[in-house]
Parts: sequence; C-alpha cells; structure tokens
Amino acid sequence: MTDPDARRRLVICGAAGRDFHNFNVVYRQDPAVEVVAFTAAQIPGIGGRTYPSELAGPLYPHGIPIEEEATLKALCQREVVDEVVFAYSDVPNDHVMRIATIALAAGADFTLLGPRSTMLTPRLPAIAICAVRTGCGKSQISRYIASELAARGFRTAAIRHPMPYGDLAQQAVQRFASIADIDQADCTLEEREEYEPHVAVGGLVFAGVDYAQILERAQTEADVLLWDGGNNDFAFIRAGLNIAVVDALRPAGLDGYHPGAMVLETADVVVINKVDAATREQLATVSAELDRLSPSKPRVMAASPVTIEDSATLIGARVLIVEDGPTITHGGMPYGAGYQAVKSIQGAEVVDPRAHAAPQIASVFARYPHIGPVLPAMGYGSEQLAALVETINAANVDAVVAGTPIDLARDMNLKVPVIRARYRYQDAGEPALMTYVDEFLAQPKV
Repeated sequence: MTDPDARRRLVICGAAGRDFHNFNVVYRQDPAVEVVAFTAAQIPGIGGRTYPSELAGPLYPHGIPIEEEATLKALCQREVVDEVVFAYSDVPNDHVMRIATIALAAGADFTLLGPRSTMLTPRLPAIAICAVRTGCGKSQISRYIASELAARGFRTAAIRHPMPYGDLAQQAVQRFASIADIDQADCTLEEREEYEPHVAVGGLVFAGVDYAQILERAQTEADVLLWDGGNNDFAFIRAGLNIAVVDALRPAGLDGYHPGAMVLETADVVVINKVDAATREQLATVSAELDRLSPSKPRVMAASPVTIEDSATLIGARVLIVEDGPTITHGGMPYGAGYQAVKSIQGAEVVDPRAHAAPQIASVFARYPHIGPVLPAMGYGSEQLAALVETINAANVDAVVAGTPIDLARDMNLKVPVIRARYRYQDAGEPALMTYVDEFLAQPKV
C-alpha cells in the first residue's frame, strides 16, 4: 500500500532557468512534495552540479542534485518518481512529448506549470517582451522601449530571463549597471551577450535565480519593469502589456515550438520583426500564419537594420564571422547580423570556421548541422571560451566581424581586429510600437 504520509516524488526537467523558478515558487515550501532531482539540457556544464541548500530551503538540507536529462528514464526508475515537471523552452512540440513519453512509460505523471502557478505579481507597471523563437529580436526591442521610456522620464529596470551558469548561491540576485558589474560577476560569454548591450546605453539589468527577491529589488529602483524574455519562454512576472515577437525570416510554424505558441496566443501586441530583410513570400507567409493563429491581435511591422563599423576595411578581406550563440544554435538560424552585414561588402571573402574549429567548437557544428559559414559565440565556460579563441586565431583571416552583442575585442585575446555588426530596432510602418506602450502606461492605475 502507498504510505499516505509519504512525500510525492518529483523530477524537474530544465536548463538552469525556469526549472529553478518553478521550484522556488511552487515546490520549495511544500512539505507534501520532494524534488529528488533536476535534470539539465541545452546548456553544457549544468549537469553534475547541485542546487544549493541556501536556495533550496530547509526541506532540502543537502540541496538537490542536477543530473543530465539523458539519465531521465533511469532516474525515474531508481527514485520511484511520481511526477516529471517539464520546465524549459525553445523546443519543438514533439520534443516535449518525447520527454512526456519517458515519464509516462516510467509510471509517472507529466506536468507543465502555467502562468497562474508561476507568475509573480509586481507592484509596478510591467511590460513583457517575449517571442515565438530564440533570435527574433526581443532584446533589441527591450532596449528600444527602455530608451524611449527614459526620454519620457521613466526609470526602467530590465529583468532578464535567468542565465545562472556559475555559483548559484552567489547568483541568487544579480544587478548590473555597468561593465564593471558584469566583470565582477565573472559572467559567461552568453550572459554578457544579454547584459552588456543594456548597460552600455545606461540601462539597469536584474537577473539571477530567485525571482521573488529579484522582483523586490528591481521595484526599488524603477518606475516601469521590462521583462526581457529569453529562449521564447513566457514571463516570470505578470505583465500588463505582453508583446510577442515573430521573425519574418522564419515565417512558418509559429505554433510549432514550446512555449512560443502560448506566448503568441496570450500576446496583446505582435511585432513582426526583420521585415526589411524578408522576401515578399516570407512576409505573405507570416501574415497568413498570424491570420490563422491570432487574427484579432494588433500588429507592428518592424525593421532590424544592421550597421557595421569600418566596413571599408573589409573590402577584399578574408573575414571570419562570429554570431550570437543561442540564436545560431538552438534558435535554428544559419547566420545572424554579422553575415547579413558582410554579404553586402564588395569582395569580402567569408571564411568557413569549420576547417579551423577546435574540438569543443567542432562538436557544436556536429550537433547543429544547420549552421552556415559562421562561428557561434560559444562561451559557457572557460574551456569553451578558450576553444573559441583558438578557432578564431587559427583561421588566418584579416578581420573578425562580430554579430554578437558583446565587445569581443575587449573580452578575448585575438590576433586580428574585430569589427562589430549590430542590429537595432526601427518601426517599419504604422502603428508604431510605442503607441501601445504609451497607451498602456496612460491607463489608470488600479
């Protein structure tokens, strides 16, 4: 017979983000539940760690182990797991069902926690910028809104989707107002890609592990909160204005990824981004998809023009292109801003990095065969970052074009000059995006 006093045994499948958040807000203080493990996917180096007791709370004096997702079947059998909670994002819908199949075959229930269970309620007006896929342009839109609100006299705080790849206890609440703050936190390349562009234009960013504490801290320094979503996840905070970004360059299958389809379904406004780079056929397809999925939602047409520094120096040059890592890997894009910029420069020769890839970088190309002749900025740890530098220095090129948002020349010891290529947000028609933001902020406070 089942012991009526036994705690229900759970595994939370994650990627060092929503999994920790869901635990903190739903399970951490529940004496009827025992989370026996987290599992880790998507991000290298997460498995094998422990969610520390300082964050896990008194019910978990030894913390909670984090195991590789590949062990899920054996883990469920060994620990006699009652329930598997799926808690990561930017995956095809059939991937979610593959994990569900493993859980059900082991005799466990399979759960997806939704907004009512997991969203925190802010005291301040909050705007959430999310997307149907990684790489649609959420962060540039977040920075644009922050800049526009600053011009209107509002203090904003961007709350970033979590990226805790270091000491979790030390990363419970992180505040970044300068490059020095980012340096002091020993952020990975992927973290820097998200934080540096905000602080470089005077923005304030909060991130970490415990979002109840993060929210409280952010609210002491802002008038408006911006949820700067990552991995096409839905927001951790309850926003009064929900913006969903779709990519005109990836117009089909807007409902094919989890939880991007839900982000689109619950949006107040849809931004169709990168229309300046899309073909007529792509624009027709994305319009038809939105007519099918969300015909009544307001739409904003947006461009993402690419600017490149010192483009004249690239004429006739051999060039290696480094692109934003997540966009090029699990975001599914073959290339990004760097390639877009270089392909229009006369005589520039794009050097494929595969022939020069260090073993850790070669394994990334093997895992993501869709990648074009560009180098994803992989730097989840010091070894991977060293492999990235080794690959660049071995390529025998005249210059590196960095489509990643960070300053590679400052952060890496490279033998060749680095020229930056950057996207920025630009309205591409009426109504303008800030029309909806201004209308939201003008609403009476309840």
